[in-house]
This record gives sequence, structure tokens and C-alpha cells, in this order.
Amino acid sequence: MFLGEDLLAWLVLALGGALFAGNMLAVVKPPPAAKEGDLARAPVVRSVGMALVGLVAAVWSLASLISG
Repeated sequence: MFLGEDLLAWLVLALGGALFAGNMLAVVKPPPAAKEGDLARAPVVRSVGMALVGLVAAVWSLASLISG
């Protein structure tokens, strides 16, 4: 296969990790200066929920890569 047999698992690991990291950083450290019309901080419940989805995807794909 082009780029390896585990390409889908690597892509899910990358996207899940980015989803987790980005949402958690948005909750922990919001941007310093917001433009007019932007939210002052990220919605906490939605951000944590999406971070959990990313964490589950990353852990699942990592388990798939380790198990073979």
C-alpha cells in the first residue's frame, strides 16, 4: 500500500491528538486579545467534550498500532 499498511491508524492518531491538544489549550489558555465579536474564552463544556472525543480516537488508534 502507498505510505504503509497503517496509514489510517496514523492519521487518526494525528487528528485525535490535535483535537485533544487544541481544545484543551483553548480552555486552559485562551488567546490574549479577542477581536470585536469573538468570544472571550472557549465554551468549556463543548471544548472538553471534543477533547474527550480526540483522546478516545488517539488512544484507540495507538492501541491498534501497538497490537499490530
